[in-house]
Parts: sequence; structure tokens; C-alpha cells
Amino acid sequence: TTKTLDCSAATKRLLQEMAGEGVKLIGFWGSPFALRVKWALKLKEIQYEYLEEDLPYKKSDMLLKYNPVYKKVPVLVHDEKPIAESLVIIEYIEDKWKQNPLLPEDPYERAKARFWAKFADEKCVPAIMLAFRTTGEAQEKAVREAREHLKTLESGLAGKRFFGGESIGFVDIAAGWIGIWARVTEEIAGIKLIDEEVALLDTWFKDFLELPVIKECLPPRDRLLELNQGFHKMLTAAST
Repeated sequence: TTKTLDCSAATKRLLQEMAGEGVKLIGFWGSPFALRVKWALKLKEIQYEYLEEDLPYKKSDMLLKYNPVYKKVPVLVHDEKPIAESLVIIEYIEDKWKQNPLLPEDPYERAKARFWAKFADEKCVPAIMLAFRTTGEAQEKAVREAREHLKTLESGLAGKRFFGGESIGFVDIAAGWIGIWARVTEEIAGIKLIDEEVALLDTWFKDFLELPVIKECLPPRDRLLELNQGFHKMLTAAST
């Protein structure tokens, strides 16, 4: 009887962990970095409490408490222990909950996935952001750099449907949001970032973003456009 009770208790704890008991996500609807954490939690089938910040107007005491270093979203709080920075959060989710793995088993393939996720964050995103907030020659240079980096990112697909192969994985979650934000940037800033030169990458963006599990988390495009138009006016005014 004692063994049965112990086993039942252990099973209950395991089920609670698998379900994501005690998990909170502090985010903002217009943040692509919060979005990719939502994708990771959804793909892992982790239940969580979502806490929306009133950004960009103010930061809550809760956000400042759980992320006193960067004071930014997203923040994952698990059993009152906070984890900040979206890629770090996704790796924590992958390590903590083993179901529906996002990273491949092979160490070399795992390293490659981390490499491409980091490349997207450190090369593609800054160049796109620079093109978004500048004008004139500075913008033209940023657009050229962004297009070159997107072409390099495309090479990581290596003929596959997704970076994760036939199913989506770590890199897809880490970089897939660029397919939405780059298009918004093109429309607002009057530039071209994605065209036939990166046709494979464009197809990947479309395939990834049309998956029901991914699409249902996306913010409304018109609302996203309005938000970023405000940012664009503010940033370009500051740069001039």
C-alpha cells in the first residue's frame, strides 16, 4: 500500500510537471520575443498563466521584480523562479519538459540549431531594425546588410522544409517571427527585404506561419502595423 501511494504521488508530481503547473509568462502582445516563447510552450503542450504588460507605456512592479537586470519581456516564472531572455527561456523549456523535443538528439545537430538561432538574433534582427529606424544612405546600407544576412540564414535550410527537417524545431521558433516583422518593416519603411533572391526562405516563412499551432498565436497584422508605425515615427524623428 505504501509503495502504491508513493508511486501515485510520484506519478502525480510528474503529471503536474508535464502540464506546466506553476508556470507564468510575462509578455506583451506586440513583442516577437514573447511570441516565440508562446510558440515553445504551445508546442510542448505546457499550460501557463499569461500576464500582459502595458507596454510601451509603463513597466509593472512585477516585471521589475522578476527581471531587474534587463527590465524587459518576456520573463518565464516557474515555481517563482524567473528566467529572462527569450532564447534562454526556450532552452529552459526544452530542458525542463522532455515531451515534444524542439532540439535534435545529435549533439552536432543541436549545436547547428543553436548557431542559426544566434545568427538570426545577432545578424538578421539588428540589420532589419537598423533599416527600420534610419533613412537615406544609412537605411540603404542597412537594407543591403539585412538582405545579405537573410541570404546566409537561408543557406541553413539546406533544402529542408523547416530548419528542424519535416517538423518545426528550435530555429523555426527562434527565427520564424521575422517573416511577419520584416514584411511590416517593408511596408512602413518603404523598403524590400524579402524577394526572389531568398525564395526558399520566403517559402519557409509562409509554410511556418501558416501552421495552425503557429498562426493562432500571431497578433493581428493591422494592430501590429499600427503599433510599429508609431515606433517608426518616433525612431526616425530621433535619428534626424
